Amino acid sequence: MACSGLISLKRSREIERSSCTMPGSEHIPSHSASSISSIAKDVPDDVKSASIDTDDLVDKEPPPFRWTSWLFSRKELQPFDLDAVSTRRSVYDDPDLAAHYWPKKEYENLHRFDPKARWTYREEQALVRKIDWKVMLWAAISFSALNLDRGNLSQANSDNILGDLKLTTDDFNWGNSVFRLAFLCAELPSQLVSKRTGPDIWIPSQMVLWSVVTMCQFWLSGRTSFLVCRALLGFLQGGFIPDLILYLSYFYTKHELPFRLALFWMSSNVCNVVASFIAFGVLHMRGVLDRAGWRWLFLIEGLITLLIGLATFFRMPPSPTQTKTWFRPKGWFSEREEVIAVSRILRDDPTKGDMHNREGLTPKRLWTAVCDYDLWPLYLIGLLFGIPSGPPGTYLTLSLRNLGFSTFQTNLLTIPSTMLGVVTMFLITLVSETVDERSLVAMAQDMWTLPFLVALYILPEHPNQWVYFGLASGLLSYPYTHPIQVGWCSRNSGAVASRTVNASLYNMFVQASAIVYAQIYRTDDAPRYRRGNRTLIIINCVNILFMYPATKAYYIWRNRQKAKIWDAMTPEDRQRYLNTTKDVGNRRLDFRFAY
Repeated sequence: MACSGLISLKRSREIERSSCTMPGSEHIPSHSASSISSIAKDVPDDVKSASIDTDDLVDKEPPPFRWTSWLFSRKELQPFDLDAVSTRRSVYDDPDLAAHYWPKKEYENLHRFDPKARWTYREEQALVRKIDWKVMLWAAISFSALNLDRGNLSQANSDNILGDLKLTTDDFNWGNSVFRLAFLCAELPSQLVSKRTGPDIWIPSQMVLWSVVTMCQFWLSGRTSFLVCRALLGFLQGGFIPDLILYLSYFYTKHELPFRLALFWMSSNVCNVVASFIAFGVLHMRGVLDRAGWRWLFLIEGLITLLIGLATFFRMPPSPTQTKTWFRPKGWFSEREEVIAVSRILRDDPTKGDMHNREGLTPKRLWTAVCDYDLWPLYLIGLLFGIPSGPPGTYLTLSLRNLGFSTFQTNLLTIPSTMLGVVTMFLITLVSETVDERSLVAMAQDMWTLPFLVALYILPEHPNQWVYFGLASGLLSYPYTHPIQVGWCSRNSGAVASRTVNASLYNMFVQASAIVYAQIYRTDDAPRYRRGNRTLIIINCVNILFMYPATKAYYIWRNRQKAKIWDAMTPEDRQRYLNTTKDVGNRRLDFRFAY
């Protein structure tokens, strides 16, 4: 854990005697002993010496973002003196530690990294606001494009796509399963391509490719073409979310990213509302050129995504120091802003200098991340947590149509649960940040859905359509805890290379979850799906009573196990360990898991 209070270079040995590490070095893998000598020659001489004045550095870790502060006391977010130095102390201020964490010479931003640089709160806040408008806003628009094409099948369902293509609900289930399976299979390959080519190239390429497939669904003719298009869409969209999160990590610190990720997923709900209104209008085109409305929906939404994808090639610079190009000759940032952007990111997480943004993952790094058993509990949560709410959400439009609502009523009736989902996601993130808790807070999604699943299970064979709508909407207004768990997985990875792979593995299990729940509601169980709802209730109870409590208990046990060894070491033993260990990321003895 990071120490608080004044930490100076004169006290570096006192720090070793405590169980703390320098701010900015917690949970960070040092370079192996064999690489220290080669890295040390790249460290500037003035950094190697102890003559750098560090008395003006900030020692305390920045407080995590609190929704309560933002809502009720915004003055808490403002430092007392905006012109005071905000540069935070890190391992680069200790000449004995700097060589262990110095960026590799291939790191694309190395020319702007300056451990002697100092900046004020006013400068840093202005830079972060500029990054929000230039980087985060377009990332949210790109993510919305993904959700626009990922959710349009549900809207097409309200316009009788199954009847027009002579498909059954079981064919619909297989379409969802094929999509998720292809999505899952593409996760790791997509990450490997993204690390080699750079997310700034791969992300817009994905968008353009899948938008073409989306538009091709205008010409669907039957079961075969339906399944082929679903498979292609899944394969081309796989890995998009981890790729985009990796890209954002190039610009934000670990304290800034969780808040942006929360907004990130809230934007997807807003996109779903916009998509419902688009569908409401486009589906009225049924009969134009003797074509069904759902065909026009695929064509128009695919065209929207294509335009966004093409624009993304020009809106995603590779890094903070690579914003200048032929169509943007002045770039986004001044040289001073680039120095601040790079230096603050590396002070916050020195591992970000361990790989450049066009460096692929080696098979060894890939295998090490896959074998990280300490993240397996989170993968299992990713597999199970979304199952109870999955089938009711997938079948919402189909169920509403079967109960007598019209095509246009059905699309508008999906909006209330989507908007309430934004509110509950906001609230659950607020709770998680306020109490600094993940496992028990993330369990809230399953606790929310359980009573609604029981109510759906006991409904009569032919329920009142508004009663069903109320219960289904209540269920689908659940607090979506996926953003909390994505951040949880990233934090417990502990290194850039591992974080890249582990994020993909976690998302693969989430996609596997969708493959599982796509087969729970079956044609022979229609229309009330009592057998399916009974299965969902059982899985829901397993999550609440076992999965989340067991994961929390496991991480508590692992932290105690590591602390027992670390606390028994002498200061000399700890220094020797840091100098010689080959442990990386969460394997290090001074790493502590979040729970």
